[in-house]
Amino acid sequence: MAGKMVAVFLMCVVVVAAMHVQEAEAMGEVFKPCYEECQKDCQASGNGNTFCEMKCDTDCSLKENAGTFSPHPSLSPYVL
Repeated sequence: MAGKMVAVFLMCVVVVAAMHVQEAEAMGEVFKPCYEECQKDCQASGNGNTFCEMKCDTDCSLKENAGTFSPHPSLSPYVL
């Protein structure tokens, strides 16, 4: 009984890990080039690694998600 539970748990872990790998590959198309360019420019400006990592992660995530979500038509007068 315990062996079956361990096997089921391990299979769940493998499935979840596989799903995360696929999501990461799909995100790389927009995010990765943006992040690399931002990181290079930010560090060339004399900023620290942690600051640049947080700034570029935020900026590139916003750019990536901008194409994913469209505003609801009823909100269009409020969208800048």
